[in-house]
Amino acid sequence: MRLKITQQNQPKHSDIVTAVGWSAANELFSIADDHAVMVWDMAGEPQKKLCELNDCYVTDMHWFPLDGQRKGNAADFMAVACTDGTFKFIDKAGKVKCSVAAHTGAVIALRWNLDGTALATCGEDGVIKEWSRSGEKRSTLAETGTSVYSLQWSPEGQHLLYTINKQIVIKPMQPSAKQMQWNAHDGIVLCTDWNPVNNLIISGGEDCKYKVWDSYGRLLYQSSVFDNTVTSVGWRPDGELFAVGSYNTISVCDKRGWAHSREKTKCGSVLKISWTSDGTQLAGAGANGQVLFGQLVDRHVEWGSFDVCLDENDHIKVTDTLKQTVEADQDFPDRVTEISIGFGMLLVCTARSDSTVQRAQCYIYAVHNLHTPHIIDLSSPVNMIVQCENCFLLVDNVAGIRVYSYEGHQLSNPKCMGLRPEFLNKQNLSLSKGALVVVDRNNPKRILLFDPMSGKEMGEPITHMLEVAEIALDQFGLGSERKLAVLDRNHDLYLTPVHRQHLIKIANMVDSFLWHTKTGMLAASMDGQLCTWYYPNVVYVDTDLITQTRCLKDGTSLGKNPQLVQFADTHITVRRSDGALVCSSVSPFPSLLYEYTQAAQWDAATKLCRFVKDHKIWACLAAMAINGQMLDTAEIAFAAINEVDKLQYILHIKEIPTAEGVAAELALFRRRPEEAEQILLTAGLHYRAIKLNIKLFNWERALDLALRHNVHIDTVLGYRQRHLKSFNKEETSQIFQQHQDVHIDWEAIKAKITEEKEAEKNL
Repeated sequence: MRLKITQQNQPKHSDIVTAVGWSAANELFSIADDHAVMVWDMAGEPQKKLCELNDCYVTDMHWFPLDGQRKGNAADFMAVACTDGTFKFIDKAGKVKCSVAAHTGAVIALRWNLDGTALATCGEDGVIKEWSRSGEKRSTLAETGTSVYSLQWSPEGQHLLYTINKQIVIKPMQPSAKQMQWNAHDGIVLCTDWNPVNNLIISGGEDCKYKVWDSYGRLLYQSSVFDNTVTSVGWRPDGELFAVGSYNTISVCDKRGWAHSREKTKCGSVLKISWTSDGTQLAGAGANGQVLFGQLVDRHVEWGSFDVCLDENDHIKVTDTLKQTVEADQDFPDRVTEISIGFGMLLVCTARSDSTVQRAQCYIYAVHNLHTPHIIDLSSPVNMIVQCENCFLLVDNVAGIRVYSYEGHQLSNPKCMGLRPEFLNKQNLSLSKGALVVVDRNNPKRILLFDPMSGKEMGEPITHMLEVAEIALDQFGLGSERKLAVLDRNHDLYLTPVHRQHLIKIANMVDSFLWHTKTGMLAASMDGQLCTWYYPNVVYVDTDLITQTRCLKDGTSLGKNPQLVQFADTHITVRRSDGALVCSSVSPFPSLLYEYTQAAQWDAATKLCRFVKDHKIWACLAAMAINGQMLDTAEIAFAAINEVDKLQYILHIKEIPTAEGVAAELALFRRRPEEAEQILLTAGLHYRAIKLNIKLFNWERALDLALRHNVHIDTVLGYRQRHLKSFNKEETSQIFQQHQDVHIDWEAIKAKITEEKEAEKNL
């Protein structure tokens, strides 16, 4: 990926450009010290001089947020900060709606909060103030005693970030709450930005570095030293990229800090950076009067042997790397905003948004036929595409989440209270066949479940103890066995079935995780190691086999905070903290094992294990066989890994005459006694249900079942007495004391048990 820079041959402004900003219609407005307000189109051509602000010099500008406009709060207008201590509201026609005396000395920066209900300003007087959208003063938030160069609202508008010399301060809006403050740079902090999607902060300063922070002030990345001061930073709206401006230089960086590209310009210092709402283009304010435009080009996505390259903003090339042929070379009438390829389908979303036309479309191609797409007309530009085997979803800021089939038919439009589509990304949303999961923005400890076919919620939300940082659904197997991986704020990794909450912790200190594209394998980078779980479902089969079914590799060469990019076939692709891609191999045999067991070829799976002679593969087969109720295969596998106790239990299960009895014992093997009891009671095997609770020393439940069905009361009492006698204990349970007069005849008890077993054989 790189940034294609466009500049004018001769600057249209005659003095330093101090502010730039894109309107909702993707028109760029620039303001310079020549007092002119210019309007530009997306191609970088000046359209007109809107007006002149002859009574002041402008230091900053910020358009009223789209979210506030959608809620009907106001029309499209911008707030501008001036050196005479005022800020002004200017509409698209260039009319000054109001001018407010705000500070003593220049107003250096101003920012609307995300929903447009409040405006914050700071200035040379070191005072930070909050204003209403009509320009009425609400409060003085802070008095620092020194010039404040930058401020930003938190995503929820509950905190305000501002800079004091070398420090960054995050001040809560609640008066009683404690603020955070830390030394951020070795020089004065000049610029900051806080992204609402990933909740990360970037900063730049006179020490010629940019840094990435989390919302708790923890340093995530620090750049090398630039040749000159970092004068501007700006997040792309989706939070995946950010731009950094310096003298005659502009860089595009990944959200983790490493740089995709660094381009040279001829505009002097880049004083301000502004992205379009769809994130395909940015604009920069040049100190020599230039307004520079940058387009993201050479964007690549890959699936299998196919490489899709967006080499211009409206041109895509699809290459089959195995055949070394260009499969498609396609031009689009509008600029491409999003591309995605997977599951044999290529999706291309385009948009055109200017003063004359508002249009958005999605093109759906099959990779074996890249010339006749299905085309969907959309209401607004797409922010994100997520694919699964049988459908895909599009996210935009107007319609929210929409699920489509690959034939182009809309399947559903999931909605819930507080769903904020502008905050959604691939860390807090996941889609698979039969399930759609979203982290609740109002309560990050909850995960909402939706049916992608109908858009309706499926049962109760999954609730975790801590805030959820990332989620991902597996793409393998039946919907009833669908699993969800959950990474929480403490970097602990959990698994749970989607349709029945049962969170089990499988790892801690996890940086990143990823499901295999075709099987149920799961990989994670954790604590300096790269871990691959060949059969993660083992946590619901036999927890003793977890360590025997995973592969650990040394990951120190991956550096700090590595991110898993792709897990396909027998390779894991990892992005190091410096941006380099590193590949790690995975054994091919677990994938073959999945293939055989999915096709119920258990003999072939056994032969594979005998050929490979790998303890981990045998352990996987044992767990898969238990899950599939294939006792003969499980017997062979447990014998191969020397699990004698489990082998004996399997032999015991094989002697049970009824299928329900076998299913109940297997449920008990998987540590699900309630499920085992329910199976037996449903099948009318009351004695087995009672004996199950006796084996588990669940005496009161055993007696309750005996009394309810009026069978084997003396059996329960007899085993209870024998148990107490072996420990020289007296009866203390009231419910058993009430039945002490029942006569215990062991001969009669044994006869009834024998009769029960004979009757069971005849079922």
